[in-house]
Amino acid sequence: MKIDVATRLKKLPPYLFLEIDKAKRKAKQAGKDIIDFGIGDPDQPTPAHVIKTLSQAAKDPANHRYALDQGMPALRKEMASYYKKRFKVNLDPETEILPLIGSKEGIAHFPLAVLNPGDYSLVPDPCYPPYQRGTILAGAKAYRLPLLEKNNFLPDLKAVPASITKKAKLIFINYPNNPTAAVASRSFYQEVLNFARRHKIIVASDLAYSEISFGAYRPLSFLELKGAKDLAIEFHSLSKTYNMTGWRIGWACGNKDLVAALGKVKSNIDSGIFSAVQAAGIAAFRNSGQHIKRMCRIYQERQDVLLKGLNSLGWQVRKPKATFYLWVKIPKSAGKLNSISFAQKLLSEAGIVVTPGVGLGKSGEGYIRFALTIGTKRIKQAIGRLKKLGF
Repeated sequence: MKIDVATRLKKLPPYLFLEIDKAKRKAKQAGKDIIDFGIGDPDQPTPAHVIKTLSQAAKDPANHRYALDQGMPALRKEMASYYKKRFKVNLDPETEILPLIGSKEGIAHFPLAVLNPGDYSLVPDPCYPPYQRGTILAGAKAYRLPLLEKNNFLPDLKAVPASITKKAKLIFINYPNNPTAAVASRSFYQEVLNFARRHKIIVASDLAYSEISFGAYRPLSFLELKGAKDLAIEFHSLSKTYNMTGWRIGWACGNKDLVAALGKVKSNIDSGIFSAVQAAGIAAFRNSGQHIKRMCRIYQERQDVLLKGLNSLGWQVRKPKATFYLWVKIPKSAGKLNSISFAQKLLSEAGIVVTPGVGLGKSGEGYIRFALTIGTKRIKQAIGRLKKLGF
């Protein structure tokens, strides 16, 4: 019997990072030494005090049962305390915070809570794939907002047609941005807020990279704007800040009705985060200031080495203020290669894995993304390999 899967699955494009992983495994099986700038997965360990807390909590039988759907009260209080200290934003831990099994889960499920078939979401292009995928799985449509260098990789909201704004119910924003590493100003956020109010659109802000920044720059939260909580939900994560990608813990916060709507979806889909992981999350918020400073120094050093190396080859690379990514134009020496063929060439001939920009959106064509999740020694080796290839 031939199985005919749901139409919504047929509408989903191949998930980029699975395809990259397949190509990487194939190259490794062929004996290639791979230098992997592909997926943004921190290579440094989770802080020791977080691991210790998990170990202790996992031994407690009280943590072996179903977790509370809304998360531990103590965890929600820590999340509220973090927002108050970091962004000067007051959040009610009872109604305005919802722990997630990683922010990706919450972002992908959120369209189910607010979109109906025929509705539109406004999705940055290029972007983190779950914005678009979650929209499709909800039976809605995604309208792409090109992120162009001439606009500092900010969407041009004035260019959105009236025919779309009439049907749009949700807009995703993500700054510091994956993949472009762009940052947003308060004035841009105010423009988004005014746009959302005018057209009665919900704002979903992805703030996963707020703590990875360089120099004096400190990213903003969209919720810092007066009135933002009237129509916005923000997604955050412990994954990148505390090197906890595999632990799967994040949260959503903001407008209580939006948080409750997402919570209703989740209560019908999952049974909460393993309580021992929640205990470890509480530990991550405490006494981790030095860890964050250390990780920013590490990423800054790696960024400097890669920037210097690529620019020495004649590439033109912008220096980001935040994230652990470099969004790099394909060099002129690559000729007519597009982002996929250029990435394939780097893998097959140099053993270097990068993310092709077009895989993250049509406007990503002409770019590749480097993730700074490998050490400086390997970065220098990669520069050497690129030089040998004539790039």
